[in-house]
Amino acid sequence: MIASELKSKTPDQLRDSLVALKKEAFNLRFQAATNQLTNTSRIKAVRRDAARVKTVLAQKAAEAAK
Repeated sequence: MIASELKSKTPDQLRDSLVALKKEAFNLRFQAATNQLTNTSRIKAVRRDAARVKTVLAQKAAEAAK
């Protein structure tokens, strides 16, 4: 995910994508624990994407508070 793509989304869309990323992270952690995960780098990518979404949400909230 690119931050510029995230900035064009509404806060509701960002929250939906954050929920989806958290679900994916849970599933990846579960697969890793049961030794079924083939692409271990995906865990790191999902965590970073979730952090990007949270950052953009915080920026939008700060802008709205002004």
